[in-house]
Amino acid sequence: MGPEDLRAVWFTLACAVAGVALAAPWALGLAWLLARRRWPGKALVETLAALPLVLPPVATGLILLKLLGRRGPLGAVLWRAWGLDIAFTWRAVPVALGVMALPLLLRSFRVALEQVDPRLEQVARTLGHGEWHVLRTITLPLARRGLLAGLVLGLARALGEFGATVMLAGNIPGETSTLALDLYRRVELGQDGRAAHLLFLCVALAFALLWLSERVLARGPGGRP
Repeated sequence: MGPEDLRAVWFTLACAVAGVALAAPWALGLAWLLARRRWPGKALVETLAALPLVLPPVATGLILLKLLGRRGPLGAVLWRAWGLDIAFTWRAVPVALGVMALPLLLRSFRVALEQVDPRLEQVARTLGHGEWHVLRTITLPLARRGLLAGLVLGLARALGEFGATVMLAGNIPGETSTLALDLYRRVELGQDGRAAHLLFLCVALAFALLWLSERVLARGPGGRP
């Protein structure tokens, strides 16, 4: 495996971590609202947040391209205000990976929060603690295993992303080429040996992250299996 392939691996890992880090606060906030609050339009928001799970990734990528392209509503603002391009640059990669990981993060986080007994939170409120204190000292610590497992699953999803990335970032060798995109390019070029090495890395990374997620969920409250 050559230096170009190694760069694709490290670039993918870095962008996946960055994408999950960008998506996780939004997923956690929305998961808390969905798990602990009733409000108008809740079902609509749930449906919209789940769309990337069922839409073809290419369709999600096209939506992002329309939004974040230089002529798009968000992309135009970024370009005029800061001269910042998103589409077809390296910045598009963590954005695409984060958006595709968001629904999985949201579902995992929501399940983790719903497993926390709300009576414990209520006791803290009756003692005069505010919502932020309750969330920080009771809800999040009790949900930490589910939240951590969700982060690992989100990272696994981001590492395997292809369709949205190729639409928003393109497949530019040395700039936006992730592990999945590089694997596709090697197959197109007939470089089966190098493609096999990348395939092995994809399988190994996915297996390791899924195994880690299962181990986190299997650990008991005291930290033992």
